[in-house]
Amino acid sequence: MCGLVGYAGFTGHVPQNTEDTTSLKEMTETLACRGPDASAMWAEGAAGLGHTRLATVDLIGGRQPMILARDGRTVLAVAFTGEVYNHARLRSELTALGHRFTTRSDSEVVLHAIDAWGTGAPDRLEGMFAYAAWEPGPRRLTLARDRFGIKPLCYARIGDTVVFGSEPKAVLAHPAVTARLDLDGLRELLLSAHPMIKTPGRSAFAGLNEVAPATVVTMTPEGVHARRYWTLTPAEHRDDLPATVARVRRLLEEAVTGHLAADVPVSVLLSGGLDSSVIAALARPAAGTLHTLSVDLGNQASDRDAMGRDPDGPYAELMVRHLGTSHRRVRLDAGALADPDRRARVSHLRDGLTLGDFDTSLLQLYGAVREDFPVTLAGDGADELFGGYRWFTPQAATAKSFPWDSVLDRADLTRLLDPALAAALDLPAHRAALHKAACAEIEHLPGTAPAEAALRRDSYLNLTRFLPCLLDRADRLSMGVGLEVRVPFLDHHLVEYVFNTPWDMKTFDGREKSLLRAAVTDLLPEPVLARRKSPYPMVRDPAYRASLTAQVHRILTGTGPATDLLDTAAVRSLLLEPTGADRFPREGLELVLDLDHWLRIHRPTLHL
Repeated sequence: MCGLVGYAGFTGHVPQNTEDTTSLKEMTETLACRGPDASAMWAEGAAGLGHTRLATVDLIGGRQPMILARDGRTVLAVAFTGEVYNHARLRSELTALGHRFTTRSDSEVVLHAIDAWGTGAPDRLEGMFAYAAWEPGPRRLTLARDRFGIKPLCYARIGDTVVFGSEPKAVLAHPAVTARLDLDGLRELLLSAHPMIKTPGRSAFAGLNEVAPATVVTMTPEGVHARRYWTLTPAEHRDDLPATVARVRRLLEEAVTGHLAADVPVSVLLSGGLDSSVIAALARPAAGTLHTLSVDLGNQASDRDAMGRDPDGPYAELMVRHLGTSHRRVRLDAGALADPDRRARVSHLRDGLTLGDFDTSLLQLYGAVREDFPVTLAGDGADELFGGYRWFTPQAATAKSFPWDSVLDRADLTRLLDPALAAALDLPAHRAALHKAACAEIEHLPGTAPAEAALRRDSYLNLTRFLPCLLDRADRLSMGVGLEVRVPFLDHHLVEYVFNTPWDMKTFDGREKSLLRAAVTDLLPEPVLARRKSPYPMVRDPAYRASLTAQVHRILTGTGPATDLLDTAAVRSLLLEPTGADRFPREGLELVLDLDHWLRIHRPTLHL
């Protein structure tokens, strides 16, 4: 796992100069946390690449940027981040085509794959990745991203130059790129956190775009071309239930085994939930001593609440005994989670609004994991794929909105904004337009029953609009401590198969995720196998709310930048609202703090 930055110019010959080198160095330094093991830069003519490295495969030979030269001239320069799990097979294919390798790294495989297959290279890569490739001859820049957008990549066009990087902060470090916030950007900023709707290709900054998942963007002097190289498409499911269960089990085994490959120690995040327990159980035979970790909030954690959470601890301990893992419980406390400096650091890492203590606690967990393990496996994607969330119901599927929107119930946070600004944003209409556009992407086989089509549509929306918010969160917070998080449930072969499995098979016994449970029945103890979805724990300590209240009060009595965007009277009344089952007071406080942190960090010019 790594970070990449760079720039490329497209008109005339632009000789390398000191200003370019300085800009590239500053951009690269913003991503030091993503690659604590090494950093390097390459610059030639009109282009430059920077790279920071977290070494996980071929610790000596995988240094980047990687350059391919012929007859003493550079023909291709590549900066790559992520992991390609099929790199050994691709290396064999490329060797047969005449390519020669000097390392065992997957990054060198990517270099030669681009040389051999051009913009078709991403079609052949299996894993999580993003890369930038520069070809000086045709003056062609290629930016590509994995199928689900697990690894980030964004860019901005400034005249005839493109500036790009793994994170917005890296692009904004270039002196020609300025942070600007307009209405569309503010909509994206708010909705990606509340209620977690991600628009592919957009960022919160005007003029700064993301490479959309499963997309290759090619830029030349003639213009820009974007190609989506993969999508979730309908396919007839021909297997009966026993064959389907067996196929899912085989795909899971292959995915987990592939994700364990590394030249450094690997761990598994084990909450005691179904998803993480499946990964741990499948990893156990190949791992020797399996190292697992879980978060422990003690008596400050929520008990059963509106989201159906129950304590993870007993289930995690049961799995530890069942598998015989070497386990560490990472103990957190509410005071640390509310600490203003920690919250500001999370805001800085995320380049967006946060999920409050969900994020501060996850950052601390990742930090504890990184003390001993550069790589960990997590269960992200299982709920979106197998239908684990409680909004996967036939009733919810009939709604003309994102299925999680009403369940998470965060839309009313806009009541804290200045009324004129809230009216200009018109978030309800914007959400409706986003929903309509997303639904228009979905195809169905002829004759698909309406109920099946509706539930498959909701699965698509979860995988392409909800999950990316969680993947962004996991990437920024894990990379903030130099930790690589791998997600086996997003192996695209597994996703393609399960996505096209009829919904009555996914819930054949009347429970959510029936298909996943059936595939691992022999691996898990019954209490874990039967456990319902229990999301990441949330702090219920009154001291946490009290700390948030004090911090918001200081913003209102000072000159915080967020006050210009807020209805300060509404925020003051928020401070007086009692704590109860309604999550609004707490999430409203967190919104105010996050918005203030974001504006302080990025200092955008406002175009609202």
